[in-house]
Amino acid sequence: MKRIVLFLVTNLAVMLVLSIAASVLGVNRFLTANGLNLGMLLVFAGLMGFGGSFISLMMSKMVAKWSTGARIIDSPSTSTEFWLVETVRKQAAKAGIAMPEVAIYEGEPNAFATGPSRNNSLVAVSTGLLQGMSKEEVEAVLAHEVSHVANGDMVTLTLIQGVVNTFVIFLSRVVGYLVDSFLRRGSDSSGPGIGYTITVIVCDILFGVLASIIVAWFSRQREFRADAGAASLMGSPRPMVAALQRLGGMSVEPLPKSLASSGIAGGPGFMALFSSHPSMEERIAALSAQGR
Repeated sequence: MKRIVLFLVTNLAVMLVLSIAASVLGVNRFLTANGLNLGMLLVFAGLMGFGGSFISLMMSKMVAKWSTGARIIDSPSTSTEFWLVETVRKQAAKAGIAMPEVAIYEGEPNAFATGPSRNNSLVAVSTGLLQGMSKEEVEAVLAHEVSHVANGDMVTLTLIQGVVNTFVIFLSRVVGYLVDSFLRRGSDSSGPGIGYTITVIVCDILFGVLASIIVAWFSRQREFRADAGAASLMGSPRPMVAALQRLGGMSVEPLPKSLASSGIAGGPGFMALFSSHPSMEERIAALSAQGR
C-alpha cells in the first residue's frame, strides 16, 4: 500500500516540478499566450506517462503466466516441486514478505519475479535452470528473485519508467509547440501544424532513447542489490557467485520483452548503456568484493 501511495505522490510531484520549472523559465506564460494549455498538457503527460506503467504493473503476473506458460504449483506433486515451494516459503519469511506464488515453465535456464507488490508476487523458474544447476545454486537464484520482491523492485522500476515517460511526453510536446510556433510566425492559421506533429514524433524517439538509458541504469543497479540480497538470505555470497558462474556458461533463453528486466539473466542490449542487466563478470566481482 505504501508503494502505491508513493506511486501517486511521485506522479503529482513530477507534474508539480514540471509546472514550477515552466513558470520559472517563463515557458508557461509564452505557451499560454500562444494557445497551449500547459495545465492540461501536464495532466495528459501524467496520465499517459504513468497510466501505461501502472496498468502493466497491475497485469504483470497475468502477462507473465500467459507469455511463458508458467504453471503455478498449487499442490506440489513431486519432490522437486515440494522443495521449490518450501525453499521460497522459508526465504519469503526471512525477507519479511508474503509467500509468493511459485511456478515452473518450460524453457532454457532462466528465472524471474514479478507482481504488483511485495505481498502479491510470483517467482518462476525454468525447467532448464532446474536441470542445469545444483540445488544450492537454484536456491541462490530463488533468493535473488525473492530479494527483488522484498526490495519492491517491480514497483520502483515502474515509478522510474512512469517519471521518464511523463517527461518525454511533456517535453516533446512543448518543443513541438515551440518549433511549430516559430515556423508559423506571421501566419494567420490557427492550431498546430505539420511542424508540431513531426517535431513531436522526432522528440518522442530521441527523448525515449535517453529515457531508456536512464531506466536501464536503474535496472542494472537493482540487479546488484538483488545479488547482495541473495547473499544475505543464503548467509554467504558463495552460492550466488556459483550460480552466476554456472549461468555464464549456459545458453540463457531471453524472456519475453515484457519480462526482460525481471529475469535472473538478461540478453545484452544494443550497447551496455541499454542493457537491463550488468555483465556476469561485474556481478561476480561485486559479490566477491562483498565476501572479503
